[in-house]
Amino acid sequence: QVQLVESGGGLVQTGDSLRLSCAASGRTFSSYAMGWFRQAPGQERDFVARVSWSGTSTDYSDSVKGRFTISRDNAKNTVYLQMNSLGPEDTAVYYCAAAAGRWSRNRYDMDYWGKGTLVTVSS
Repeated sequence: QVQLVESGGGLVQTGDSLRLSCAASGRTFSSYAMGWFRQAPGQERDFVARVSWSGTSTDYSDSVKGRFTISRDNAKNTVYLQMNSLGPEDTAVYYCAAAAGRWSRNRYDMDYWGKGTLVTVSS
C-alpha cells in the first residue's frame, strides 16, 4: 500500500514557475514508476510526465515538454514536478500517481493516486 500526498500548488501568474512535490509512504517507493497527471475543470485527467523507478528515464506530454521536469529522490520517497513558463492552459488539479511494475502513460494503469493539488495560472 502506498499513500501519496501532493503539495506545492497555488496561484501564480503567466510566466512564473512552481515546483510540486509528492511524498509517498511505504518502504517500496523505488519499486514504483511515478507519474503526474492533471485535470482541468470539465476535462479528463491527462498524462503530464512520468519517471522510471531509478529516475533515469523520463517522459512528457507534448504540451509540457521543454517546460516541465519530473524527478524523484528515492531516499526521501518524493517525486517532484518543476514547472516553468506557466500559462493559463496549465491551470488544473495536479495528481501524483504510482504504478507497480508498469511503465505507462495510461491513467488506468496507475495503482495509487494522491488527492491532488490545485495550480491556477492567471493571465
